[in-house]
Amino acid sequence: MKKIGFVIPWFGFDIPGGAEAELKGLTLHLHEAGVPIEILSTCVHTFNSNWSCNYHRAGTTVEKGITVRRFKVRERDDAAFNAVNIKLMDNRLPLSADEERIFTQEMVNSPDLYRYIREHKDEYSLFVFIPYMFGTTYYGMQECYDKAVLIPCFHDESYVYMECFKKEFSKAAGMIFHAQPEADLAERVYDLEHVNAKVLGEGVYTEYTYDASRFREKYKISEPFILYAGRKDVGKNIYTLINNFHEYKYRNDNDLKLVLIGGGEIKIPKDIQKDVIDLGFVDVQDKFDAYAAAQVLCQPSKNESFSLVIMESWICERPVLVHNQCNVTKHFAKTSGGGLYFDNYFEFEGTVNYLLENPEMADAMGKSGRRFVLENFAWDVIIDRYMSYFKEVAGEL
Repeated sequence: MKKIGFVIPWFGFDIPGGAEAELKGLTLHLHEAGVPIEILSTCVHTFNSNWSCNYHRAGTTVEKGITVRRFKVRERDDAAFNAVNIKLMDNRLPLSADEERIFTQEMVNSPDLYRYIREHKDEYSLFVFIPYMFGTTYYGMQECYDKAVLIPCFHDESYVYMECFKKEFSKAAGMIFHAQPEADLAERVYDLEHVNAKVLGEGVYTEYTYDASRFREKYKISEPFILYAGRKDVGKNIYTLINNFHEYKYRNDNDLKLVLIGGGEIKIPKDIQKDVIDLGFVDVQDKFDAYAAAQVLCQPSKNESFSLVIMESWICERPVLVHNQCNVTKHFAKTSGGGLYFDNYFEFEGTVNYLLENPEMADAMGKSGRRFVLENFAWDVIIDRYMSYFKEVAGEL
């Protein structure tokens, strides 16, 4: 194959979580397998940075043996974009054609990047765009429809239903999904008749060791606990977990704790502050030891296209508790036999107490989850799938 160019709005091997982390793992493993790849991105630092600010120097670097090309972004109209984005966040659809134009034009964009793709596309077998809603994907793929593959990371959210995305994504050569519910959503919303669309999954590191006793001793936590791992913000539905735990402690006289790891700040009700332990960022080994020590990992988010944290919990042989309204995580929990799900407080209480009262069943669920990850998402499995798929879409089988 010729080169494969991976296109993402911002990139750095030190950016944690999300599409950035997925791309990091995927490109590193493809590189190790001998696939010629490059990363094409902008000079923006991260998602939370100013999308008009060129943090990185434009040009080419080699990072971990991989060529990274960064291109300057153009100035954008924040106010115009935000006015439209608020409507989308409030689910006030449909947008007018003019509002959709503002959304795509006034988000992160790099004409220099699009020009590079147009002028150099013959040097590449494919361009892989991730995730779906950014200008780098929307405009970048228009320069190379016949070589464009999307890893969209779809959630069932307002952005998915924009007419401009419906029009453009039907022209892609390929589309890769992390789970069947994501594919089902795409099939329902988009015309994929001429798109080579497949569920390939996402790679998970499976070699980590884990020691529950080491975590408990280090952090002086002897009580049973629910673990939350990840960014602590409204978008991850963290307050559903906090509120449910608050009600749980009111109704149940036991010593159960809630342990939080990851970035972000949240308000904890005063009467449960003694039962909520917020460790903030911890190192990688401590994170895996925490998974192993937990009674259950709770992932309350309703909008996930994969969810690495539930896979990591299963690697450490612990069950998960996910939200009934997240089709993807519920699908994984049911398919693997490694977790339960809740839709309201009483279901939350019931599932938590079931796991506390049936430790052997909780252990069996954790082991079932581990088998599921090893069979479906270990990196050697994922890389074989991706390499075969890329050759198929590029017509190089």
